[in-house]
Amino acid sequence: MSIRIVFMGSPEFALSTLSALAAAQQYHVVGVVTQPDRSSGRGRELKSPPVKTLALELNIPIMQPEKLRAPEAMEQLRSWAPDLIVVAAFGQILKKDVLDLPRYGCINVHASLLPRWRGAAPINAAILAGDEETGVTIMQMDAGLDTGPMLAMKSIRIKPDDTAGSVLTALSTLGADLLNETLPEYISGKLTARPQPAEGATYAPMLKKEDGLLDFTRPAVELERRVRAMNPWPGGWFDWNGHPLKVMRASTVSVEKGLVSGSRLIVQGRPAVMTADGALILDEVQPAGRKIMPGKSFLAGVKNWEASQP
Repeated sequence: MSIRIVFMGSPEFALSTLSALAAAQQYHVVGVVTQPDRSSGRGRELKSPPVKTLALELNIPIMQPEKLRAPEAMEQLRSWAPDLIVVAAFGQILKKDVLDLPRYGCINVHASLLPRWRGAAPINAAILAGDEETGVTIMQMDAGLDTGPMLAMKSIRIKPDDTAGSVLTALSTLGADLLNETLPEYISGKLTARPQPAEGATYAPMLKKEDGLLDFTRPAVELERRVRAMNPWPGGWFDWNGHPLKVMRASTVSVEKGLVSGSRLIVQGRPAVMTADGALILDEVQPAGRKIMPGKSFLAGVKNWEASQP
């Protein structure tokens, strides 16, 4: 008899896990819970979460509650009668009545090496902090925020050119593979969860647009990490001529002292901005309302870049 699974997830990170569960013969994904459609973009058109789009392709029943604790949502969840709930970046904290519903409990695929970077934006936080590695943790869920006991963990190196987008892609696949390896032993009772270490816990809150703002009084290496950590969203950015200029790729270089932080300069034919200890070269940018372009192409269409001072 196959294990009845309800899957809860919303963004791209969750897609590989849902695909793997749906393809496995020993599991039956009886329902998917994801976030409601949200208005997005300049036209404010409704946009579905990536998980909803995949669930429709797989012909899996979908529920999109604003709050999972709503009576009608709980009624639907109980009617699915899950043996196990698998969560991957769902976006809501599960209450006790949900945690206690399946006989095998609730399992979370979390994109960090717990207890480091609990919370909503672990990938971004790891890059921003300059961590040399990150990974995925398969954990049993409890009433806390990513505080439950751990079942399995795998790590990867964070490369110097990695962005939040590239790390997300890698961890999405890694998480799905690790879950596939872990579930059979967990369900059979052969795998014992271990508590998270008492020390080393850090928290990664949900990102806001303001988190991408580049403060040029900070060191160049810190700003370069912020650019990578905020790519693709919200993007590293700063105000230029009254509009946000997004910086999608950047590099650092030492320059002569004497320039004020925020001063514009040209380095090796590319636009750059002076920071606390060097220059941040804008290798790839996205002006407001335009497509992403190389810094050199942007510079070719700009008058008096160096005269544009903070």
